[in-house]
Amino acid sequence: MTLKTPPGTTDQRIESLLALLADNPTIVISGSRIADEIGVSRSAVWRWVKRLRELGVRVKGESGAGYHLESVPDILSAAMLRRGLRGSLFSHHIHHFLKTDSTNRVAFDLAHAGAPEGTLVLAEEQTAGKGRAGRRWHSERAAGIYATLLLRPRLSPVQAPLLTLLAGLSVRAAVEAQAGVAPDLKWPNDLLLGGRKLGGILTEMHAEPNIIRFVIIGIGLNVNQSKFPPDLAAIATSLHSATGRKHSRLELLMRLLRQFESDYNRFLREGPAWVVDSFQSVSSFAQGKRVRVSDGREEYTGTTAGLTAEGQLQVRREDGRTVAVLSGDVTEAS
Repeated sequence: MTLKTPPGTTDQRIESLLALLADNPTIVISGSRIADEIGVSRSAVWRWVKRLRELGVRVKGESGAGYHLESVPDILSAAMLRRGLRGSLFSHHIHHFLKTDSTNRVAFDLAHAGAPEGTLVLAEEQTAGKGRAGRRWHSERAAGIYATLLLRPRLSPVQAPLLTLLAGLSVRAAVEAQAGVAPDLKWPNDLLLGGRKLGGILTEMHAEPNIIRFVIIGIGLNVNQSKFPPDLAAIATSLHSATGRKHSRLELLMRLLRQFESDYNRFLREGPAWVVDSFQSVSSFAQGKRVRVSDGREEYTGTTAGLTAEGQLQVRREDGRTVAVLSGDVTEAS
């Protein structure tokens, strides 16, 4: 089956331009050479250089000579990812967007069209990034990681929520290895630093009663944002804000994807227990945290009492009953 390229996908010739400049970072390359190598006109080269500059890629033009990079670009380039992820599940089917509405929406459409497991959708900017419970995810251009992974696991639908916990563990491990800080995990899908939101996971599934057709896992991670809109300023953070330095989104994404692939394969081999145990061991919210739960039907407070074997959060209510939270908002109670 040949899949149609989603509308708005980054032109592969722009990818080729970026790769050519990145492969020759200290060399001034003439516009005519660039045009010849990637098969476009000189005017197209100029337009694409301008577009790269808008994304923060520092391309310097030398009058009468050509172009060169002033620094290695931090663009989530499909070409660069394929090189860095050679042999990985996520190296073969990468769809990159300079701007799209939602990587989850694109991945969902691709999944329905038959895209294989390991398909990866990336965006430098989202105009309608999706958060949990219909919320929007703020997606500043070229500042964070906005990625969606497509999986077709041989699991029962009741096990699908464990993939959200798994993704949180993978992101946490990648962030700790790259930036030296270890986010807290708030059930089921938030990563926090200093009590502020650093990232989130949004898992969506298409399934029949006994079989999963596909799962898409959206990952939003604040990397190099230095400020947030007023409504988020008090509750959001980024790795740049937390550590005082910028971080390579490309390196972090490659580390994250390799970590997730390793964790995913272990989950398929060993089953849910290690995912549940691992999440409980690193999450301050899993055990002994006083919380308020709102599930759409009622709101109550209680104390968390670990996870079930299926990854549901158990809460000991104030009336003494212990209940498993299937869905809803869980926030720390004062």
